[in-house]
Amino acid sequence: MTKMGVLGANGRMGRVLIDACYQHAEASLGFASVRDSSSFIGLDAGELAGIAKQYINICSVSQQNADLSDVIIDFTLPEALEANLEWCVSNNLPIVIGTTGLNQQQLQAIDDAAKHIPIVFAANYSVGVNLLLKLARMTSQVMGNGSDIEIVEAHHRFKQDAPSGTAMALGEAIADELGRDLSKCAVYTREGNTGLRDPNTIGFATVRAGDIVGEHTAIFATIGERLELTHKASSRLTFANGALTAAIWLKQKQKTQANGLFSMQDVLNLN
Repeated sequence: MTKMGVLGANGRMGRVLIDACYQHAEASLGFASVRDSSSFIGLDAGELAGIAKQYINICSVSQQNADLSDVIIDFTLPEALEANLEWCVSNNLPIVIGTTGLNQQQLQAIDDAAKHIPIVFAANYSVGVNLLLKLARMTSQVMGNGSDIEIVEAHHRFKQDAPSGTAMALGEAIADELGRDLSKCAVYTREGNTGLRDPNTIGFATVRAGDIVGEHTAIFATIGERLELTHKASSRLTFANGALTAAIWLKQKQKTQANGLFSMQDVLNLN
């Protein structure tokens, strides 16, 4: 049984991760924490997650006990990441990172921490999405150079970063297969007279509405036909269960003293 330390327990994903820990056959909740100023400190973790009482109280970040967990799961905010990484390194704990919208300094902090502990960092922990990334690479090899490529993503009204981390991962995967630099070929907005479409660009479109959990489509369109690869998530438990799978995999990695930065593609043996 792998004990999980869930950070940001009061967030949407934090609550679902707590629920997933109690449903999973190989995972258990070690501790769940919130920021030091949170009003949720002391509340039962099960009650916070909307399930039965579990007799594990929510603690503050400063009260986190490393002895209660085997792996840390972080789906918090970008500004909390570096402190969370420092705590994991100092306590020799592997970490699964699902936080998106990171800047270059925060990405570098992940690379630096991975020299000391094993880390899984992914834009999306859904098994289906990671298969989508693999299929997008395969499609790029066959018809990418002759296609107009567009990525469309949709999420709930509360999501703060755009395009989504998953959409960007799709774009990176496609651009990598085609030998393109996404930072130079991505198009994020179109308005007015934009002229003819540059065939080497990769377009992005973003929808933010209601309670959409997550939808991603990669479109490969030529004159006469188009191929659309789509993934739709209907429950956040999909992402939570994927994160638990990654955490269990990381625990085994640490046993072999294999520090480093890994992706969900590594976890699922899709690379």
